[in-house]
Amino acid sequence: MNTMRIGCEFSFDAGHFIPGHQGPCRQIHGHTYRLEVVVEGPVKDSGMVMDFQTVKDVVHREVLSALDHHLLNDVIENPTVEACIEWIWARLQHHLPLASVKLWEGEGKWAEKTASSR
Repeated sequence: MNTMRIGCEFSFDAGHFIPGHQGPCRQIHGHTYRLEVVVEGPVKDSGMVMDFQTVKDVVHREVLSALDHHLLNDVIENPTVEACIEWIWARLQHHLPLASVKLWEGEGKWAEKTASSR
């Protein structure tokens, strides 16, 4: 079986604050987030693991519609990048054969969850 991974990147803007945090992130602030969703599976007769448009449609419907230009605290109780990854994974796992989800919070800061780290 020819198994392969494909991925799509997305970006969204959102505000958040970290309740109880002692640093500056306790104040409401915003980021441009970059999201990478990687799926894995066999290459089908179509020559594809999955159509990129299918991945895009699911991510837009299940994740971006709820997070883009929103206050993350209204959606995720303690919206650390780690908690955001868990929330995103939970929203996508029943719709896509996830290999990994990676989320950058601004430039140079990220968290990643992989299927092996479940």
